[in-house]
Amino acid sequence: MLGSTHGTLTTDSRRARVIACGEQRPGPVVRDQVDDLDVSGRPLYTDVPDLTRFFRPQSVAVIGASDTEGRPNTGITRQLLGWAGRVGARVHPVHPTRPSVFGTPCVASVADLPEQVDLAVLLVADPLPVIEELGDAKVRFAVAFASGFAETGEAGAAAQERLTQAVRRQGIRLLGPNTNLNAFEHFREDLSGPAIALITQSGHQGRPVFALQELGIRLSHWAPTGNEADLETADFLSWFAEQPEVGAIACYVEGLKDGRAFLLAADRAARRKVPVIAVKVGRTETGARTAASHTGKLTGADDVVDAAMRQFGVVRVDGLDELQDTAALLARARAPLADGVAVYSISGGTGAHAADLATAAGLRLPRLSEARQAELHQWIPEYLSVANPVDNGGHPVGDRRGRKIIDAILADPSIGVLICPITGPFPPLSDKLVADLVEAAEETDKLVCVVWGSPVGTEAAYREVLLGSSRVATFRTVGNCLTAVRAWLDHHRFVGDYRSPFDEAPRVPSPSFRKAEALMHPGRQLSEHAAKQLLRAYGIRVPREQLVTSAAAAVRAAAQVGYPVVMKASGAQIAHKTELGLVKIGLTSASQVRDAYRELMDIARYEGVALDGILVCQMVEQGVEMVVGVTHDDLFGPTVTVGLGGVLVEVLHDAAVRVPPFGEDQARAMLAELRGRALLDGVRGRPPADREALVEVVLRVQRMALELGEHIAELDINPLMVLPRGQGAVALDALVVCR
Repeated sequence: MLGSTHGTLTTDSRRARVIACGEQRPGPVVRDQVDDLDVSGRPLYTDVPDLTRFFRPQSVAVIGASDTEGRPNTGITRQLLGWAGRVGARVHPVHPTRPSVFGTPCVASVADLPEQVDLAVLLVADPLPVIEELGDAKVRFAVAFASGFAETGEAGAAAQERLTQAVRRQGIRLLGPNTNLNAFEHFREDLSGPAIALITQSGHQGRPVFALQELGIRLSHWAPTGNEADLETADFLSWFAEQPEVGAIACYVEGLKDGRAFLLAADRAARRKVPVIAVKVGRTETGARTAASHTGKLTGADDVVDAAMRQFGVVRVDGLDELQDTAALLARARAPLADGVAVYSISGGTGAHAADLATAAGLRLPRLSEARQAELHQWIPEYLSVANPVDNGGHPVGDRRGRKIIDAILADPSIGVLICPITGPFPPLSDKLVADLVEAAEETDKLVCVVWGSPVGTEAAYREVLLGSSRVATFRTVGNCLTAVRAWLDHHRFVGDYRSPFDEAPRVPSPSFRKAEALMHPGRQLSEHAAKQLLRAYGIRVPREQLVTSAAAAVRAAAQVGYPVVMKASGAQIAHKTELGLVKIGLTSASQVRDAYRELMDIARYEGVALDGILVCQMVEQGVEMVVGVTHDDLFGPTVTVGLGGVLVEVLHDAAVRVPPFGEDQARAMLAELRGRALLDGVRGRPPADREALVEVVLRVQRMALELGEHIAELDINPLMVLPRGQGAVALDALVVCR
């Protein structure tokens, strides 16, 4: 293992090496305080704020309460009074001139409150002057609805920062500003089963999920985080993951306040096997710009956000309808017994179409066994296909055969999910089919999904029978059904063997760190020679090479390195040597080496490039050119990238990214994401490349990112020549820009 204190690697401990240079620990450890830091000084664990008294306060103060009709504060006060009555909280209106509000006695100021309150709701234009009063009164939580803060520009951002500092000084946890009343909605209490907890930065975007209650799906909490001056998405995500009634957490995220905090919160949810489903806006430049103008927070590079979410099992969906359907399924469906999907319909065309879409969505549709097909043909005509998808032709649905067909499909051990698309109502067949599916779902531990495709949605078979079942997962579109089923299977596969990378992240710098740190020059780019010294310090193989400053020394170096050789100019100002003609390859004699040395020096003088010498390098030809690098993301800090190298990196942009810390499984997953991954398997008679060596390099670069992340603005190993299997990988060139 590339040890936590030694920085050396042995090839007989690959399975133990969950994270490069990580400490081995006996299984996941959940901690409730920041009691451990990684090598860069960042927290590996975080405490969970106790939000019980926010969502279920015993007493509430309404600052600026009103009962004057037509005023905005009046509507808010009325809603808060109704909500407080439902949760059993005492309400204390606060207003300097009113004796009462809606019949409830009013006090003139916070100082006059008759008891210590759990929650203060601020219905004032400027909440800042009230914060100090709340601190003196030992108020635990506050909500600020006022706008005009970071969402408005620099002046607003400065005002928000003053608000943030004030609540920190007073020890108050603040929701908002620029939030709304969604936390105080009327949640149905007549619904049972696992609930969805909802987090939104724009309250209106949570409406489709909130409306799931009308379909019988329970919601437990709604956190509208607004500008997140204090409490943020990560705080609510961590707390919701701890609540026993929460079966899934649905999020609408415009911008992450703190990337690290979000990852720690997602990690907590993954440890507890609580699915997190998120819409994250900002996939496009336009979306990112709009989000920033609305919430005043940094959106971040979308490919990094996407990768970070995948690393910690967050299911990212694109639309609010997908958020609604996927969260509902993951909250309520049991763990799968098998990952095979069967498509069953009363129409061959419908079944074939759904099967095509399912396969394209990455779902596995196993062919039913010959014995199972023979059983199905007892009730389905021989000329119809029952291999999967299963087409019954329509008529068997209308009698006892319909239920027998469903039971036979569900009895197949390779099938864990039955999907039945019903394109539209076709009584009485569709009614009988729906009734059979609901009955079968009640008697099986496997997932039964029905897609009710009617555009009307008022049919009794849909409104009463399907929606009346707690066991059938009902959808209105095939696309949303397949997205949700894929997410459900992926989630359970992910949490089934989840092991938190934070538990095994390195705490102690390796011996390589001090040597590498000495090579850093703030604000400067390293020469290739210095960059390769950095790689060597972390055990990354580079070619045999020597740095020389004369033609005679170049000839001696070539003889020692071994012909053929490559000669390259080495200097801190050089970014693209090839374009400047500062690389000579395939040199096979002393005379060629002497001539190349003189030519490289002449070009450097002509271009005005300062050199620290000429590199005489071993020539490495056979292999797959890859790129491995480190960049610094504003949200998440250092990130690691791997992709096709050489000129392909600029042409194809085929790369995968991860946020440290991550383990060997994620390093392998990065390779699996590449469109050009087949090159590593060997094409056109070329031998397979050494994937193991490539994984090793990715993990060693990750160690560099963890230890030197604050020093490195950019690190680029390109090309990294991955040699045939068993021969390793060699960094032929490297660029390092210091921060």
